[in-house]
Amino acid sequence: MTKTVGELCKQIKGIYNLNGSADTVITGISSDSRQIEAGYLFVCISGVHVDGAAFAAQAVEKGAVAVLTTKHLDLPKSTVQIQVPDIHHALEDMVPFFYDYPGKKMRMIGVTGTNGKTTTTHIIAHILRAAGYHVGVIGTIHALIDDEELPIHNTTPDVVELQHFLALMQEKGMTHVVMEVSSHALALNRVAGIEYDTAVFTNLTQDHLDFHKTMENYVAAKAKLFQSLTAADHVKENKTAVVNIDDPWSKDILNACHCKVLTYGVEKDADLKGSNLKVELKKSSFDVVGPFVNVHLNMNITGLFNVYNTLAAIGAAHAEGVDEATIDKAIQTFHSVPGRFELVEAGQDFAIVVDYSHTPDSLQKALETARAMKPNRILAVFGCGGDRDKTKRPIMGRIGAELADIPIVTSDNPRSENPETIVEEVEAGVKEGLKPGQHHEVIVNRRDAIYRAVELAQTNDIIVIAGKGHETYQILNDGTIHFDDREEARNAVHALHRGDK
Repeated sequence: MTKTVGELCKQIKGIYNLNGSADTVITGISSDSRQIEAGYLFVCISGVHVDGAAFAAQAVEKGAVAVLTTKHLDLPKSTVQIQVPDIHHALEDMVPFFYDYPGKKMRMIGVTGTNGKTTTTHIIAHILRAAGYHVGVIGTIHALIDDEELPIHNTTPDVVELQHFLALMQEKGMTHVVMEVSSHALALNRVAGIEYDTAVFTNLTQDHLDFHKTMENYVAAKAKLFQSLTAADHVKENKTAVVNIDDPWSKDILNACHCKVLTYGVEKDADLKGSNLKVELKKSSFDVVGPFVNVHLNMNITGLFNVYNTLAAIGAAHAEGVDEATIDKAIQTFHSVPGRFELVEAGQDFAIVVDYSHTPDSLQKALETARAMKPNRILAVFGCGGDRDKTKRPIMGRIGAELADIPIVTSDNPRSENPETIVEEVEAGVKEGLKPGQHHEVIVNRRDAIYRAVELAQTNDIIVIAGKGHETYQILNDGTIHFDDREEARNAVHALHRGDK
């Protein structure tokens, strides 16, 4: 896949200055100098800590024939320099064109919302594969091309990485791509050049207010996905919005929809309504009723939130033309996504659940799901990440105290912040929610906190380890270390002789 510098520059909607030959052939685009190969365009992105321009000379030495920059650089005269006032806007124009707009050639299903995106995308992909389609997945955990796994760094990658993934998926014969679409990606237009066909709204609760500032800004970012379904430059037909009607913010999403809409829910009347719910520790079942479906589902995943995730996936699959029988059969063979209310078994006589819940709403849902299992007690191990929305810390602390019998506050990914400071802010909320005589603990070291929970657990208790889910690392001020809540829980059980050795 190649384009000339001149062809790329013609796509730029704003002003630019070209210094060098417009006939120079570009064979690839990257903002990472380590990934540069002969014939590449190197993108000088300025980040919080690093200015990409500092690596331009290194990129040229590795074979870059052109650079995209906001300022003229001291480079060999043979190096083409494309100077623009805004790198990101230029990339939005150039990169999808470079890859021949793969997001307009496959069926694109976008899932957005505060919680439930990962599980919903995986259920949708599972159903589509059962229907005989080749499916790519892009999300928090990984990118998948059928069963091939690719590493990923953001919920929605930047426009360069995302278009590269999509081009790979198209090249390998994917008919559908199911992807998580974050509010950051929508606000920053990382999804430029993609034409979505089905858009799913899961829910909206407090998160990312450090970026969006208000809930109104947050929902406005989410709404962009649904507004995009009726953009003027579409080349595909059959656009559908799938919306959780039970969520109070759904009215804002529905106002942004000017296409076919499928609603789902449990409390309100909807096109897909879940009823007769039976939620157990390791499985659940419910009926789905509506104008085009009437089926009883037995699932290998549990929790009310997963009822919503499943309803959303059914709506998306129906929008993509999958029949009821295929949907029913596929759902009964779906198993949990790593780190999403994942049971950890090590022979113990109590339950351990690892969950990615890192927002007030998701922590509440995880603990309410645990309570619905009718345990003897709930022990909650949780904290909050550093360099993120600080206002949710006391809120999560209060929820932990109100819904768990023994809240244990610990460190999450403190990043550049002092973990003790974060823990203190979470504990302030815990103290507000404590009932008379209720015991709580504060253990900054996350491994020690997990061990303590296992030590305290009794027969038929449930330990909920919240916040990190599938993550296999912990981000500290001085670097990133290997850390897996599931591993630590199993090690604690074995070390304390609480289960099989």
